[in-house]
Amino acid sequence: MQTLSGDHIAAWLERAADELEREKMFLTELDAPIGDSDHGVNMARGFTAVRGRLDTLDRGDVGALLRDVGTILLSTVGGASGPLYGTLFRDAGQKAAGAAALDLAALTACLEAGLEGVRRRGKAAPGEKTMVDALVPAVAALKAAQSAPPPAGARSDGGASMADALARAAEAARAGAEATVPLIARKGRASYLGERSAGHQDPGATSCWLLLRSLAATAGA
Repeated sequence: MQTLSGDHIAAWLERAADELEREKMFLTELDAPIGDSDHGVNMARGFTAVRGRLDTLDRGDVGALLRDVGTILLSTVGGASGPLYGTLFRDAGQKAAGAAALDLAALTACLEAGLEGVRRRGKAAPGEKTMVDALVPAVAALKAAQSAPPPAGARSDGGASMADALARAAEAARAGAEATVPLIARKGRASYLGERSAGHQDPGATSCWLLLRSLAATAGA
């Protein structure tokens, strides 16, 4: 696929709900040493709620769909993650207002708008051990993919395919999440631990990676 329609977004969200349910204990184990031990449960609950509402949401307007998802996450994901993930989806949706589908450039712009919303809401910068550390490299990978030469046998009209670009973004997010291990947290609950927060992977950055991995898998299906 070269564009993501509302139906594709819905398929992604269903896949993400399954992924977060499977990985909720992993996320909670990451959160236990530096947070409130509830990130996995919170994320699984929020995306399960999204899946339960998908049939009632407008899929003809991708922007409205993303905004509605953000609103659901705001009300169902506990802790700091609810406002941050709610902002990510709502700001991405605002950027996509009125669009029936997103091509790679539009999707990149949406994710970048969501990232800026998260940075504004959380007052976080790269290197502070937050979800920003996964989102920044993911957005950079999407931008780079638009001008990168395609792999052998792929389209030859310039740039990577949607599936390839999202696979690169997911890999960049994974690397970004893993790179939070040695960092000292500067924001959120983990920041109270100071230097003791080093040595642990940030759960928020990790859940961002899982979401992007789900999106890449949906685009490549």
